[in-house]
Amino acid sequence: MTSIFDYWWVFLIVLSIVLYKFVLRVFFGMVIVPEDKIGLVTKKFVLFGADKSLPDGRIIATKGEAGYQAQTLAPGLYWAKWIWQYSVDMTAFTIIPEGKIGLILSKDGKEIPTGRILARKVDSDNFQDATAFLNNGGQKGRQTAFITTGSYRINPFLFEIVMADQVKIFENMVGIVTALDGEPIPQGQIAGKNVDGHNNFQDFDKFLEAGGNRGLQPQVMLAGSYYINSWATQIEQTPMTDVPIGYVGVVISYIGEDGQDVTGEHFKHGNIVSKGQRGVWMEPLGPGKYALNKYTTKLEPVPTTNLVLNWADARSESHNLDHNLSTITVRSRDGFPFNLDVSQIIHVPANEAPKVIARFGSMTNLVSQVLEPTIGNYFRNSAQESDVISFLSTRKERQESARNHIKVVLDEYNVNAVDTLIGDIVPPDSLMKTLTDRKIAEEEQKTYQTQKMAQEQRQGMEKETAIADMQKEIVRASQSVEIAQRTADATVKKAEGDATSLKLNVNAEAEATKMRANAEAEATKARAGAQAEATKLNASAEAEKISKTGLAEAEKIMAIGKSTAEAYELQVSAMGGDNFTKYKITEEIGKGNIKVIPDILITGSNGSEGGISGLLGMKLMEMMDTKNNKDETKKK
Repeated sequence: MTSIFDYWWVFLIVLSIVLYKFVLRVFFGMVIVPEDKIGLVTKKFVLFGADKSLPDGRIIATKGEAGYQAQTLAPGLYWAKWIWQYSVDMTAFTIIPEGKIGLILSKDGKEIPTGRILARKVDSDNFQDATAFLNNGGQKGRQTAFITTGSYRINPFLFEIVMADQVKIFENMVGIVTALDGEPIPQGQIAGKNVDGHNNFQDFDKFLEAGGNRGLQPQVMLAGSYYINSWATQIEQTPMTDVPIGYVGVVISYIGEDGQDVTGEHFKHGNIVSKGQRGVWMEPLGPGKYALNKYTTKLEPVPTTNLVLNWADARSESHNLDHNLSTITVRSRDGFPFNLDVSQIIHVPANEAPKVIARFGSMTNLVSQVLEPTIGNYFRNSAQESDVISFLSTRKERQESARNHIKVVLDEYNVNAVDTLIGDIVPPDSLMKTLTDRKIAEEEQKTYQTQKMAQEQRQGMEKETAIADMQKEIVRASQSVEIAQRTADATVKKAEGDATSLKLNVNAEAEATKMRANAEAEATKARAGAQAEATKLNASAEAEKISKTGLAEAEKIMAIGKSTAEAYELQVSAMGGDNFTKYKITEEIGKGNIKVIPDILITGSNGSEGGISGLLGMKLMEMMDTKNNKDETKKK
């Protein structure tokens, strides 16, 4: 009967098949490294042919010493790595993803020289050949070199990998660099010297070889992506320097060699040098964007357009240079304080901007150190030379004087004074009330004068109107006189015998009518004058009217009496004193219808003579009756 032990060899074959790797590892020292791994070898001991221990200070074996081996096993099959002498650990490749870099920290190597913080680069196939790294003098500690995106067979016994991001400088930004290693900065400087060849600090070993200094760097980095060792440099991003339109940028450099002043011996207010030297650069920057290092240079913007500065509490320009300026308070010669708003227009030529900055440091200092005291003191002194009223009335002249004075002052500071303008002048309220009252009184006086002239013109117009109205009466009276004259002439021609008497009567009547017309005209004229005068002076005009009216009536009565007397004189002259007396007696008797004698009386010794005398008497009586009837008709 066959026992199970008869097939021991079968069991051995199966076990060998199952544990072939272990068997090969034990008996033949076979090691298989997968294609995505590397083998890290640790040698447990040394049998013969090499030193049994590592040199002092070393942890990685490069010459077969016991310990961590510098050489790693790449993917593949290896023999004679017996399990009892060698320990082989599998580890993955080192992979640096996109947008990252691998910073290397070496655990073994030479000591870094005193004063340095980074180990210099050596040839080691991107740290994949640990033996070459150590044999070529690689230093322990942080390395200046680094690895970029990719897969690497790096021995983690020797190297530690730290992931870091790529450095990205964004648009319109500037990267300001501070080197963490290098030579010390020269005495008297705040930044290192310019060195070339390091490809924007991406090859830091080149930077060190060129003698680069640690600390702030004068070079800047523009927009883009960079492989920067963050153990070697630090990058600070700041906005680009913008010089707007209408400005120039005066550059003040804090680094560089001491340059010679290019302004000549007449300018003693600052050091103006050529571009690249320490001091104020002679050539300002025009409008645009510039990649300036804000720690090594300062850009002072200077407006080249006309600049308005307001000394007013409630007004300030967008440039804000007049933010601290306020309304000027002055005191006049007569002791009144009052406020004054002033605007000053200045212009800084582009080629003079460096001198202004070298002298004052900034436009703000120019305003506070020159413009504010100059303009304020000028108007205070000017106000003390006159009273408030004179200052207000001579505003134009004082503005012109201020413009000329300030122009002379600013020319000495390389600034053009375009114009000086006086704004609101606010006198004290008490004085303003006095001036207002005075002005109102003056205007009222002018109003009264105007009204008086209007009244006088109105009176003159009314007087001329009255005169014009009287012309009708005068013409009518004149025509009446002429008619009466013609009537009288006709009557004289008709009655030759009594023509003289009748003519005198008619002339007297005509003269009386004329005198009455003249008297009426005078009275009308007097009434018109009295009415005009009454408009001007109410109470006195009425009295004057009464006076003139009475005078006119008196003159009328006098004129009538005078005309009557003249008529009597003419009648007496024509008829004789006795005849006229008889005539008037007869006339009065006739007016009273008194019959003194019979209507018909014929006397005389001669009969023929008595009859004629009787007829003549009758005729005379008829004529007298006819005349009386006419007079009564006229009176009616």
